[in-house]
Amino acid sequence: MESPEKFSNSKDVIAFLAESFPNCFSTEGEARPLKIGIFQDLAARLENDERISKTLLRSTLRHYTNSWRYLHSIKEGAYRVDLDGNQDAQIEKEHADHAKLQLDESKAKAAEKRKAKQKAQGDKRPAPKKPRTEGGNLPPQRGKKGTKPKSDRPIKTPPAKLTESDIQEGTAVTVKLGKAPMHAVITDVSKDGIHVQLDSGMVVKVSADALRLANSKRS
Repeated sequence: MESPEKFSNSKDVIAFLAESFPNCFSTEGEARPLKIGIFQDLAARLENDERISKTLLRSTLRHYTNSWRYLHSIKEGAYRVDLDGNQDAQIEKEHADHAKLQLDESKAKAAEKRKAKQKAQGDKRPAPKKPRTEGGNLPPQRGKKGTKPKSDRPIKTPPAKLTESDIQEGTAVTVKLGKAPMHAVITDVSKDGIHVQLDSGMVVKVSADALRLANSKRS
């Protein structure tokens, strides 16, 4: 009589355990927390089953209990079950916290792998080819409509930062409160900030870093 074919991977073993012990193991849906020492119980029940070795059984249990589905089931106060589905000990807070930590770390690693894979796939994409004219030459580059080529554009000098001598009442400045800088005049300088009055009449307190020197000082 031929010997039964041995299991070769954890996936097949989990399916076998779910079929043999349906009140303990499952392949989908909510998992049940396993009794501590379940490996010894399994080894005893499957002692005469030649299809599965203790080494593969141990690695399968490790694979099963490290899955997100199983780790999610480890909640403080929930009952563990034995091979027949009978309630065993309750899960302690320490075990529940450890399971949550494992789950969070596993999900974080999976997210990092997804990002790395997406980045690698993005880097491999070929750059779009530029269209060529009938003679095979690339068309002359054009700037945006209504704009001059960059080489012809005047270089704008950014507004100068205020020096210590500039930080005084009456200095005309620009202050960036939104997208565009607004004209203002310094009205007061104190240790906790600089007060400036906008053209609208509003007085605001800002830091020196937010101010730039205007073209001229206002009286």
